[in-house]
Amino acid sequence: MRRFTPLRPDPRALLARANPVAKLGAAAILMGILFIGSGPVTPAIVLAGLVAAVPLTGLALRTILLRTWPLLLAALTVGVLNVVLAPASGDGPDFANGAALGLRLLGIALSGVIALATTEPTELADSLQQQAHLPPRLAVGVLAAVRTLPIMAIEWQLIGMARRARGVSGGRSPLAAARLSFGKLLALLVGAVRRATRLALAMDARGFDTATSRTIARPQAVRPADWGLLLAAVALGAAALWFGGGA
Repeated sequence: MRRFTPLRPDPRALLARANPVAKLGAAAILMGILFIGSGPVTPAIVLAGLVAAVPLTGLALRTILLRTWPLLLAALTVGVLNVVLAPASGDGPDFANGAALGLRLLGIALSGVIALATTEPTELADSLQQQAHLPPRLAVGVLAAVRTLPIMAIEWQLIGMARRARGVSGGRSPLAAARLSFGKLLALLVGAVRRATRLALAMDARGFDTATSRTIARPQAVRPADWGLLLAAVALGAAALWFGGGA
């Protein structure tokens, strides 16, 4: 039986010690650049910068790739489908647009993964209240949502093992495997909705629905290194747009 274990970066790593809101801001900057950029050069430069930043996360690149291989597969699939299904130009299939779309999706996903994988959920909720000035109800809801991600991963594995125990298998047919995966997603969604309903009721019963202001037990500071992280994201995005030919 495979067990899902959450990613645990080295707490001494630079990005692991950064302010959670600063990391989310840096990821949002890069995502915005990837949305407005055109051509394959811009997302390729951003993706290269993200890969170069992996040693600063306290996680091994191999570990991140093993956990995010569905994102790699999805980006590759979207890029190939965009080449195959898009109207062909006079010079043949447009491989540049397909590569640009695949790299763009991969860069958006990887920037979000790096920001969340290096952030402790409790620190994220505290920082959202102190630096982003979100209401405590919303910040605690984000904390609860992040905490349930490993549970959903475990349930995905349990659903798969339960189906194999009943002899339900797609065999070597990609279409059958896709149909079974859709059924697993539906079962996971139903379980997530039920769990969210129970969790919301439990949180309301414990007073999270009150409008009374809450104190912060773990202050989160914004250090000069956090501003440097934001400036580095801006510099990487500007360089990607410059060399990529702009939006």
